[in-house]
Amino acid sequence: MKATNCIRAALAGLWLAWLAGVSHAGQTHVAVAANFTDAAREIAAAFKQKTGHDAVLSFGSSGQLLAQITQEAPFQIMLSADEERPKKLVDDGFGIPESRFTYAVGKLVLWSRDPKTVTGADTLKNGRFQKVSIASPSAAPYGAAAIESMRALGLYDALKPKIVEGASIAQAFQFVDTGNAEVGFIALSQLAGNNGGSRWLVDQTLYTPIRQDAVLLKKGAQNPAATAFMAFLKGPEARATIEKFGYGLDDKR
Repeated sequence: MKATNCIRAALAGLWLAWLAGVSHAGQTHVAVAANFTDAAREIAAAFKQKTGHDAVLSFGSSGQLLAQITQEAPFQIMLSADEERPKKLVDDGFGIPESRFTYAVGKLVLWSRDPKTVTGADTLKNGRFQKVSIASPSAAPYGAAAIESMRALGLYDALKPKIVEGASIAQAFQFVDTGNAEVGFIALSQLAGNNGGSRWLVDQTLYTPIRQDAVLLKKGAQNPAATAFMAFLKGPEARATIEKFGYGLDDKR
């Protein structure tokens, strides 16, 4: 009888502990740059499993997300595709200064669904295509990097009539994936697990490093789920996922 009572007491303790964990589970709303979609989803799932907190993700170009935040969207964290917009959020009083850090360093790729189309920078020099897609350079850092790369190669003026712009890097990818453009400048992370087509990893000396910064917004400063997510993003599990999706890491932070 004593053994049975002990087992019951132990089970009751476990149940109470589980209830306590559930009661403390929270939720945070995270604005995420479109290039980081798949990586963010995997990190959010791991975060949920480890902490019980939900990270509700919303995706878009960094410019779109910045505008939404300044117009009082209920985001508590921003994962941008650049470092300028998180800095602006801090400067304009929306972000917590000491929270900002580089969570990933992006890499630009020229990609085609055709396995023979992209052979390197000479693909751009030859110009044997009708359309090249990029993300909007005013809204998406990867689009700005694409323009910068074409200028560095001395090819921008020749290629300008062939450029089609997507509102985000996700749309730039869709243009190529659906055949509306033969080639496109996209994020390397968008090809994670996709070995099809042909690609050229654009020489990183041709464009300014794409340092992707995260910032905790003032709306999330008192939310344990938001602060926990920022901490998780710096941890080994999240960093391994970030590398898996083709990003570099900033070891100077």
